[in-house]
Amino acid sequence: MLLDKLEFIENKYDELSVKIGDPSIMQNQNEWRKLCKEHSDLEIIVNSYREYKKVTEDLKANKEMLSSESDREMREMLNEEITDLTNREADLENEIQILLLPKDPNDDKNVFVEIRGGAGGEEAALFAYNLFRMYTRYAETQRWATEIMSLNETDLGGFKEVVFMIKGNGAYSKLKYESGVHRVAVLPEVDDVEIEIADKDVRIDVFRASGNGGQCVNTTDSAVRITHLPTGLVVSCQDEKSQLKNKEKAMKVLRSRLYEAAEKERSDGIAEDRKSQVGTGDRSERIRTYNYPQGRVTDHRIGLTLYKLDTFLSGDLDEMINSLITADQAEKMKLMGNTQM
Repeated sequence: MLLDKLEFIENKYDELSVKIGDPSIMQNQNEWRKLCKEHSDLEIIVNSYREYKKVTEDLKANKEMLSSESDREMREMLNEEITDLTNREADLENEIQILLLPKDPNDDKNVFVEIRGGAGGEEAALFAYNLFRMYTRYAETQRWATEIMSLNETDLGGFKEVVFMIKGNGAYSKLKYESGVHRVAVLPEVDDVEIEIADKDVRIDVFRASGNGGQCVNTTDSAVRITHLPTGLVVSCQDEKSQLKNKEKAMKVLRSRLYEAAEKERSDGIAEDRKSQVGTGDRSERIRTYNYPQGRVTDHRIGLTLYKLDTFLSGDLDEMINSLITADQAEKMKLMGNTQM
């Protein structure tokens, strides 16, 4: 029963509250940080549950008072309070059910965003630049930091390809729905321990970095190309003047690509009716249309059209992303069954 689960979570939260205040546990910083993270993750659920209990208690008390109250004005006041409390109770039930949905372990991670111009020449490259600007401006509104990992520009300022990192709390939780949109890939940053890459499995080549139209911008072999021999994946990085820094960046991107490939293989093994994602993530799936003449953007996964293409491309993504999150949550709740409290 859902209420039993919430009681268990509340008890666990109280136990953790005691532990993180224990000086003997605080001496082990790694263990203490782990407990603090667990405590923080449960806090929002516990606070909502405690408010829910208070609301249900107040609702019960008001109904009992109403049953014995004869004064007309008092009855009207009680009825108003009962209506407000009933609405708040329903809101909290929905909120708690969403909070209890299985969490994506990558949601709190930084992300790599890869954008490729693809076929279409300079026009496609300029559109890739517009997408890059859109995501970086959105990152600014979220107070996230961005860092270019790899960039291949055209003579007119378009991007044949750009790979950049967005660093910030919850970056993947919001941007993961953008993966597959117009040659866009979004990969969670992964730690070394999550994906181990053996030295024998990579070939590292160095070359001279170049700028627009092949113009040389570096007189040393600072650019790095890493080939993962078992999979054939290739990652290049030339944004930094230091060969070592370019190698570190390229390894980060390679690690994330290998992680994504492993996750895709794992998820492909899950029965279709068990999947709880908006869309399939298939690169060939029609996901979003940007219509310049009509000034609209349409996300075909949820059937949402916004007639504000200019502001959208300027980083105003909140309405679209929040709608995708809501649709994803609704799908997960439907698959799990809407359990009543």
